[in-house]
Amino acid sequence: MPCPSASDALVFFVNGRKVTERNAEPEVTLLTFLRKNWTLLIQVSAVRFTGAKYACGRGGCGACTVMVSKHDPVSKKIRHFSVTACLVPICSLYGAAVTTVEGVGSLKTRIHPVQERIAKTHGTQCGFCTPGMVMSMYTLLRNHLQPSEEQLMEALGGNLCRCTGYRPILASGRTFCVESNGCQQKATGKCCLDQEENDSSLLCGKSDICTELFAKEEFQPLDPTQDLIFPPELLRMAENPEKRTLTFHGERVTWISPGTLKDLLELKAKHPEAPLILGNTSLGPAIKSQGHFHPILLSPARISELSMVSETSDGLTIGASCSLAQVKDILAERISELPEEKTQTYRALLKHLKSLASQQIRNMASLGGHIISRHCYSDLNPILAVGNTTLNVISEEGTRQIPLNQHFLAGLASADLKPEEILESVYIPHSKKWEFVSAFRQAQCQQNALVDVNAGMRVLFKEGTDTIEDLSIAYGGIGAATISAHTSCRRLLGKHWNKLMLDEACRLLLNEVSLPGWAPGGKVEFKRTLVVSFLFKFYLEVLQELKKLLTLFTVPDSRHYPEISDGFLSALEDFTVTVPQGVQRYQSVDSHQPLQDPVGRPIMHLSGIKHATGEAVFCDDIPIVDRELSMALVTSTRAHAKIISIDLSEALDQPGVVDVVTADDIPGTNGAEDDRLLAVDEVLCVGQIICAVIAETDVQAKRAIEKIKITSEDLEPVIFTIEDAIKHNSFLCPEKKLEQGNIEEAFEKVDQIVEGEVHVGGQEHFYMETQRVLVIPKTEDKELDIYVSTQDPTLVQKTVSSTLDIPINRITCHVKRVGGGFGGKVGRPAVFGAIAAVGAIKTGHPIRLVLDREDDMLITGGRHPLFGKYKVGFLNNGQIKALDIECFINGGCALDDSEQVTEFLTLKMENAYKIRNLRFRGRACMTNLPSNTAFRGFGFPQGTLITESCITAVAAKCGLLPEEIREKNMYKTADKTIYKQVFNPENLIRCWNECLDKSSFQSRRTQVEEFNKKNYWKKRGIAIVPMKFSVGFAATSYHQAAALVHIYTDGSVLVTHGGNELGQGIHTKMLQVASRELKIPMAYIHICETSTATVPNTVATGGSIGSDVNGRAVQNACQILLKRLEPIIKKNPEGTWENWVEAAFEQRISLSATGYFRGYKAFMDWEKGEGDPFPYYVYGAACSEVEIDCLTGAHKKIRTDIVMDACCSLNPAIDIGQIEGSFIQGMGLYTTEELKYSPEGVLYSRGPDEYKIPTITDVPKQFNVSLLPSSQTPLTIYSSKGLGESGMFLGSSVFFAITDAVAAARRERDIPEDFTATSPATPEWVRMACADQFTEMIPRDDPKTFKPWSIPIA
Repeated sequence: MPCPSASDALVFFVNGRKVTERNAEPEVTLLTFLRKNWTLLIQVSAVRFTGAKYACGRGGCGACTVMVSKHDPVSKKIRHFSVTACLVPICSLYGAAVTTVEGVGSLKTRIHPVQERIAKTHGTQCGFCTPGMVMSMYTLLRNHLQPSEEQLMEALGGNLCRCTGYRPILASGRTFCVESNGCQQKATGKCCLDQEENDSSLLCGKSDICTELFAKEEFQPLDPTQDLIFPPELLRMAENPEKRTLTFHGERVTWISPGTLKDLLELKAKHPEAPLILGNTSLGPAIKSQGHFHPILLSPARISELSMVSETSDGLTIGASCSLAQVKDILAERISELPEEKTQTYRALLKHLKSLASQQIRNMASLGGHIISRHCYSDLNPILAVGNTTLNVISEEGTRQIPLNQHFLAGLASADLKPEEILESVYIPHSKKWEFVSAFRQAQCQQNALVDVNAGMRVLFKEGTDTIEDLSIAYGGIGAATISAHTSCRRLLGKHWNKLMLDEACRLLLNEVSLPGWAPGGKVEFKRTLVVSFLFKFYLEVLQELKKLLTLFTVPDSRHYPEISDGFLSALEDFTVTVPQGVQRYQSVDSHQPLQDPVGRPIMHLSGIKHATGEAVFCDDIPIVDRELSMALVTSTRAHAKIISIDLSEALDQPGVVDVVTADDIPGTNGAEDDRLLAVDEVLCVGQIICAVIAETDVQAKRAIEKIKITSEDLEPVIFTIEDAIKHNSFLCPEKKLEQGNIEEAFEKVDQIVEGEVHVGGQEHFYMETQRVLVIPKTEDKELDIYVSTQDPTLVQKTVSSTLDIPINRITCHVKRVGGGFGGKVGRPAVFGAIAAVGAIKTGHPIRLVLDREDDMLITGGRHPLFGKYKVGFLNNGQIKALDIECFINGGCALDDSEQVTEFLTLKMENAYKIRNLRFRGRACMTNLPSNTAFRGFGFPQGTLITESCITAVAAKCGLLPEEIREKNMYKTADKTIYKQVFNPENLIRCWNECLDKSSFQSRRTQVEEFNKKNYWKKRGIAIVPMKFSVGFAATSYHQAAALVHIYTDGSVLVTHGGNELGQGIHTKMLQVASRELKIPMAYIHICETSTATVPNTVATGGSIGSDVNGRAVQNACQILLKRLEPIIKKNPEGTWENWVEAAFEQRISLSATGYFRGYKAFMDWEKGEGDPFPYYVYGAACSEVEIDCLTGAHKKIRTDIVMDACCSLNPAIDIGQIEGSFIQGMGLYTTEELKYSPEGVLYSRGPDEYKIPTITDVPKQFNVSLLPSSQTPLTIYSSKGLGESGMFLGSSVFFAITDAVAAARRERDIPEDFTATSPATPEWVRMACADQFTEMIPRDDPKTFKPWSIPIA
């Protein structure tokens, strides 16, 4: 709402410096202000605050975490709390102090212990998430100098990392924690993690096996006196608060912050439609993603009356402005002080507050905002509703009370706040004797996830009996708002708490709490099941407590109340969050290796400290260039349509809009025939790029997108699923086929045959740094500088060249570092680079293109979903004689890498097994979805899941254990693969045996079986899987590499090579190689960036061989240089490196050399079905144990042991980090990461709220990684191996442990074996697979009678 009135001055502090913003824009967030507001930068000596990263824009990933400090008017203390800067409006910061990662410490001043330790414990890989991690831990330490491990887990629960697997991040945090009890066997001097290990083996000095990746002794101590103090000026402002109303006028929005309650009520009466805004955790995402707009915003942040807390003998009143984190502390305090009988509701609320959202969101979100928003997924409203909560509302007319009941939750006008009223406080009564309150929730994962279903349940018994006097049940996640089962509860009054009551209650609830088959969010049958499963849990909980109470009060006939069998008791236990423990084992370097030689040592990531201080520069951290413009992409909303017209007129009239780029503006080639850069005439999927808007700011460009009118006409057919593609014969490339033996004859000679299906869902890369590019046109010769986040700068260079029709030599691509890639930044960056380059040439301005997370996920595609059919023939002893697999992948609308993925999964599908008669067939389906592309593992994680599913099917039919079938059919001696490549499985067998031994597999298998006999509603599963992973590409040319090494006259060395730093530590390893070859310390050597101007014609960094091949090139260059220096060194052997270099210069010896590696030989003849497509194999094995809750589908990971054949690791810290990170990413693929598409082909899962990658609480409780000792390979540099991808598939050990637990439940329930495997094994799948009386009683819909909310595309 534009307003001519002058704005008030917004005063706050950033990193101890005062900021006075006289034109504060209400729509600007703190993140945008820190990263882009150059007024601020001038005021603070040009320090750039780009440490806080833009990754999701919705507060869901923690990459933008900063600390906010405020004076609390109630407690009169300074509160330090972490927030996600992407949600914090700057206008909310009046009187606050903000601390960013730059304010914590820097290389220019001094680094803070938090920054030092996360780097030195190897807790950074790509480093994009690291500043957020640092800020979460730093804030924790500002509040608790010696936090508990539980507090550490809580603090980091809202920070996502896609690289590390979290274990080393936790290791850094634990160095600050108070000593926990640790292992219960520690008192005996032996830890359970070190079973059957000699104590001396834990120290590198006494054995060649090390278990320490960092030295704690090197850490500087934590000194809180060095922290920034709360600014005295702000303290004075807080003690003498400004009572007048502050107003900040923006371009479209006015922010009004009254200083008194009276003023607030007057403003609310004057602007009844204006929402109150505190944490912005609900309003912010709605404005960003749903286009909500409010011209006036009222901020009650300065009204102390709304933060008051009071207690009476009957209950607790909490101010509506209190944050959820404050509510959590308030409740915890009351629970510790009051008798248990009075705190039933408080305990239920506290339980959900521990898992509700993240620490950052809980710090920001207010109790009042949470209640008034009435989100269907609210975790508190169901409990507050059953707890007889009252809302105290106030207006100019006075105060009144509204019950928080079903009428309020449904939004009925008669039970709601009036437009001029505000919520002042919330009254929660104490519970009574003979009253029980419980809370339940189930989500895709345990922490920081929106619920599928939650519930609050309360029962009050007639004193001394089990007769129901009052009953209240409410559910969230079922409908548009929290649903109260009022009718069902009323009909159960007077009933006894027994099995008859339970049966009737289930029937009544399913009738009242109904959910249509087409309900938004899907999972309908799962949600119906949870409705009654939660009730059953409540029934058991109350029965248990009732028995205690009746016994305590010696009530007559209490022995006649229903007994809970021992096997049912485990249903009462929730899975708790535990801090992962673990051991990392690796072989130490030879004792004779010079100390200066870093190869084989756990060297810290080259950029580790810079990651931790926020000084590592990523693509979008580059300062704004002179005359720079922003670009935003316009994408198709139709899956298959003919473009009739594009009307740009209204968009071009928008403020700040400079131009719109369409296909007509491309001077050269517009992509490939089937994969256009910008759509021409036809769109093939939702998310296809049609045009791009260029404006002065990114906000203006994004607003203009909405004004472009595209008229189109739907075309047929529209294909989304693999099933439909097969029906329409819609394929992207010919079938790939491998065959050996005589499969038909073999099937005739077996004892048994099993046929089954496997469905593997897709996976989003979810690199923390979204796709981004900066194109800078130069003033002459059509030259361009392109700064891009890519794994393949040469492809970007070539694509821009062909798009603009200019020679490649005019284009230079620069890659400093990439915030995660995983295959998703191989092909796609070339598309964005080319479109941005067209914009730069058309306008003559530099163009910056940064994708929002939603657009990135919509446009870029990911891992190919797969559908596989298998037929396996075997003897009764488990020996597999024949295996026939046909699989189809969903390639999307264009070829991209789908043909190569099909080839690779076909080549790799045999995994570790020697089966004489095999047939593998693969096809890539063409569908109307965004084109899927390269992803870590490149088909192996999907294809090999089919093979391993065959193994479990054979085991089930033979009555044997899966590990017995695996071992029986594994390669045993040197042999040939299905494609006739010779290999020796010795290290495969060693990994398998070591994993069995290190994991104590046999004894734990027995323990699992014992546990399952004793527990009906909880089951454990254990699985061990072997792996033979082929490294590299199936073509020699893709294995070549080059490097350029300069020695300068001061002795310093500059190394450049063709690999890109994605977080995998390639630059660190290259420095280690150069250090060894040149025999100089790493400190002498520097790597600047990867540039197509220094090393041309590079190959994409991927296939796990980046360090292999580039290391060879660097080695070659260094050897050339050292050979040139040899005569000088011989002449002066006692001289220093600097002396030798200076002498070489004087003697006109070139101190620059190009290194080159021609590549490993690799080829594949698909006509013959044979070749040597891979340079070598990485072997490994993983054992995982899980426990599932059969009533909810939840699972917890008890333990994982990994043994990996790394041969002689170049850097054990980096390699173990790669194994852990890829394992956790694979675990996500197989358990929680689920892509949901609408029947119209629209991707629903477009951010961290809907798409759940593993969080810190998903790491196995025990997580052990061992590198196989005494292993060699002559082929690679220093006998090392590439480990970037192989750990992905080992995540399937968790999947098979879950299916093992499910199979145990099904056997106990006499349910037939199901030979359809579905990944991911989500809570929905687990719950519905553990069929029981509750899954049987739910109503089922005929699929033909409704249109589903989502469709399965695999």
